[in-house]
Amino acid sequence: MDDLRYPPKPVPGDRVAVVSASSGLPGLFPRPFELGLQRLRDVFGLEPVEYPSTRRMGSTPQQRADDLHAAFADPSIKAVISSIGGDDELTVLPLLDRELLRANPKPFLGYSDNTNLLVLLHNLGIVSYHGGSVMCELGRPGAMHPATVDSWRAALFGSGESGGSGGSGEYVLTEPGRFGDITGDWADEATFAAEPPSEPATPWHWHRADRVVTGRSWGGNLEILSWLLMADREILPVESYAGGVLLLETSEERPDAATVFRILRNMGERGLLRQFPALLMGRARAQDPFNPVPADARARYRADQRAAVLRALETYAPQAMAVFDVDFGHTDPQLLLPYGGEIRVDGPARRITVRY
Repeated sequence: MDDLRYPPKPVPGDRVAVVSASSGLPGLFPRPFELGLQRLRDVFGLEPVEYPSTRRMGSTPQQRADDLHAAFADPSIKAVISSIGGDDELTVLPLLDRELLRANPKPFLGYSDNTNLLVLLHNLGIVSYHGGSVMCELGRPGAMHPATVDSWRAALFGSGESGGSGGSGEYVLTEPGRFGDITGDWADEATFAAEPPSEPATPWHWHRADRVVTGRSWGGNLEILSWLLMADREILPVESYAGGVLLLETSEERPDAATVFRILRNMGERGLLRQFPALLMGRARAQDPFNPVPADARARYRADQRAAVLRALETYAPQAMAVFDVDFGHTDPQLLLPYGGEIRVDGPARRITVRY
């Protein structure tokens, strides 16, 4: 889409909305939520504003739609940030006033089930940001990850401490030395006494990295995209995505390699995969949040997922370039990516540059 536009960015001191468009988990787990709100104030200098359903479990789709309308329509609100994901934001989409959202474009930060809103805003011509939640990234025990902080600062304000380029909004993604995908029990205060454990990060894996691709991004969480496709909701004619950069990542529900392949096969049969000359695949969340998984099994899970994706690409998009284990989605650190914004994937230089 050529008419996608970047909304005006907030500045320190501005009010930003915190919404639960999917799940009201802040009501069940106030500790990471309150910590995240405080970091919005202390780290970024922003003033969070809550809405009626932000901490309400079991809120109706209409109540959540009303909160989104209020947040986008309020001229004093300069950005909208998700509290967390969930599993039924699909039911909110039909209730949203598209003209209201289009007339009041604002940066929206979210991922996981918030893929629903990212896709809708994309269709309205509004660039948003894949990644970011109050409870997970802002409410991280111990401290926010420095790479996450820098990515947030660059996306929100247009520049970063590393990789940024002044006010241009361009930002070079940097591979971390370590990463983690283990989250402690939010109901246990001891969880917040130290930062989560981490392990050495495998390098990003480049496939067919013999070209440079610059395009608008689209995609998101693979499971949520599959639901949108099944519901035939907010999916444009496949030619609308031609020349773009596909973003895909999987959640803590850990879909197995066969499931990942089948979803991608269905996207391929629809003609979607061949529209994208480049794919960025997020570092897979391999740890089960309830049953610890040994390190070798987690590595095997990621390798099996990569093989499943490559199998689908070889069948449906054999010329596509792909980069695996990029640090976005359900991982720590988490790099924000512009959704509908410009991404440059430079294979020969092994460099990914985004425009925030």
